[in-house]
Amino acid sequence: MRAHERFLKYITFDTQSDESSESCPSTAKQKLLGAYLADEMRKMGLTDVCMDENGYVYGTVPASKGFEDAPVMAYISHMDTSPAASGKNVKAVITHEETADGPRDVIRSDGTTLLGADDKAGIAEILAAAEILLGDPEALHPEIRVVFTPDEEIGRGTDRIDMDKVHAAYAYTVDGGEVGELTYECFNASSAKVVIRGESYHPGDSYGKMKNAILIANEFISMLPPDETPATTRGRQGFYHLDEISGDVSRCELNYILRDHDRKILQKREEMMRRAADELNAKYGGVEVEIRESYANMIEAIMPKYAFLLDRVREVYQEMGIVPDEEPIRGGTDGARLSFLGLPCPNLGTGGHNFHGPHEYITIQSMDQATEVLVRLAAKSAVR
Repeated sequence: MRAHERFLKYITFDTQSDESSESCPSTAKQKLLGAYLADEMRKMGLTDVCMDENGYVYGTVPASKGFEDAPVMAYISHMDTSPAASGKNVKAVITHEETADGPRDVIRSDGTTLLGADDKAGIAEILAAAEILLGDPEALHPEIRVVFTPDEEIGRGTDRIDMDKVHAAYAYTVDGGEVGELTYECFNASSAKVVIRGESYHPGDSYGKMKNAILIANEFISMLPPDETPATTRGRQGFYHLDEISGDVSRCELNYILRDHDRKILQKREEMMRRAADELNAKYGGVEVEIRESYANMIEAIMPKYAFLLDRVREVYQEMGIVPDEEPIRGGTDGARLSFLGLPCPNLGTGGHNFHGPHEYITIQSMDQATEVLVRLAAKSAVR
């Protein structure tokens, strides 16, 4: 089966994750797709196939003859779709288009839901590549671990991953945009919770006594650079993002996310928030800041020791006439978390566009191309 044929089946499963849920997976319906994939993998001939109690699916493409002792690699994608748009009753529409770059067959939803290319396209491409490798006795490749995770869209994709079951020396997540994407840099990230405790009195009898937590919160906000927000930054520029605010005169809470590709600059952002709190404490008291690290830039765990993982991808792209896109991602990836768990893990594009909404699309041609990338990359990795 070609990747798009598998994909059209996978998108019929509603696998939207739920950030308000404490369970794993956050929605039980993700396990329905997981069970389907595990059954499909067994029928294809993968070994050691299982879905654990947390909804993670594992399987193995055995090494080709002579490469049983080569370092084990892994391909990883996620099963859930974003909570930002419905993934229920997805109806695929395929249109043929003539473009300046040649003909393409575009898969979209009917416009009422997202499509689910993020990241069911990655799953389909991995299994299409696995089928090619399993069916070709001449194909050279090491043992390949296939891993499908739940809850990536809500930042929990690696929370309960079993690294013993992954059992690989290195990996690639297949979870990106254009074919040609090669991501090995992401933000350093932390979160900050600012709690402001005020003093409430009757408004008619508050002179010299009231401390309005809302107004103090407004003062705190104004002490941070107004031109360093998500709406005013791009590329390698980091930001302060006020993600949520709640409260009243007595108590106000601000929740920020802080991002920068440079860890030292992120630390300066954290220090600026602490200084702002110190200044307000000197004036009013009652201001607390709690900062927690979320994830780190994966380049620190990949370079320079695992630069060969990037070189192999570049070689494949060159052979296929694909121009690499190595721009740093303005976010985080499961690959970043895995890299700091000891599994270096760059990310590859799937061919999808406009994720997380009804304008999402992918082409059949790009899915075939992404599949070929994975097959060729497996051959490059067949080293003793």
